[in-house]
Amino acid sequence: MVMDINEIREYLPHRYPFLLVDRVTELTVGESIVAFKNVSINEPFFNGHFPHHPIMPGVLVVEALAQVCGILGFKTVNKLPADGYVYYLVGSDNVRFKRPVMPGDKLTLEANVIRGKRGIWKFACRATVDGELACEAEIICAERKVA
Repeated sequence: MVMDINEIREYLPHRYPFLLVDRVTELTVGESIVAFKNVSINEPFFNGHFPHHPIMPGVLVVEALAQVCGILGFKTVNKLPADGYVYYLVGSDNVRFKRPVMPGDKLTLEANVIRGKRGIWKFACRATVDGELACEAEIICAERKVA
């Protein structure tokens, strides 16, 4: 299953400059997802992080991983933000950064379901660049109905 940016926008409420997923290349409902983010020097955060040595902030790498977790969660329960639901990032464990993410990198984002119960999901996540680990984390998301 592949998702282009138009379908991704149906499953994530995020918009520029905070939509951090460009394409989904693999998705197995209830199990796993593989997606990517093309990192460009045109990203607004590079103006200040850092002007003479631009690197993607680690918190945004974790956010990108959380966004793919949200897509997998929505696909698994067959709901959409348009139905009045959101997935909140509610926790992260064992976060480790192994290499910087820089302009020109293609950041591959992977998440595997560890468990899901009563709208709370835990995922094992990895972000890589050219097969090299950039970040790993366990991410917890919670499904919520919003008014």
